[in-house]
Amino acid sequence: MNAIMTFVGALLAGTVGLASAQPPAAAADIRHGRYLIQIAGCNDCHTAGYMKNDGQVPEAEWLTGDAIGWQGAWGTTYPANLRLLFQQIDEQAWLVRARQAMRPPMPSPSLRAMSDADLKAIYRYVRSLGAKGQPVPAYAPPGELVATPYFDFTPKNLPPGH
Repeated sequence: MNAIMTFVGALLAGTVGLASAQPPAAAADIRHGRYLIQIAGCNDCHTAGYMKNDGQVPEAEWLTGDAIGWQGAWGTTYPANLRLLFQQIDEQAWLVRARQAMRPPMPSPSLRAMSDADLKAIYRYVRSLGAKGQPVPAYAPPGELVATPYFDFTPKNLPPGH
């Protein structure tokens, strides 16, 4: 009986050893989050100079926000420094936030269409980058003057009915 128990114990220990030899799920989540950040266009706004430089910004600088505003009927918004934000909230708070409507030009419908697993992967990737950079300027309501540069999304010469 002791020999059987010893054999079963060794077999279980070997199985546990094999399971722990595989890469942790967190590493796969981080890789998937990085991929989602790239294909969803997050860097286009949340990384200063990303669009202007055709994506040629070192990953170490990604997602640190931008002080160039986006102005329209909603006021003036600024792309958040996600690296600072994600250090301040937990994963559950991110899931709640990602499901809420956000001011333009944030593509809220795209975030809401993502699965919880995708949103968690994004969170884990951004958290893995660590805190970096400065907070961006605060939201300015419609009509409030801002001292920063901004993109103007005010429609011009719209045909009737738009």
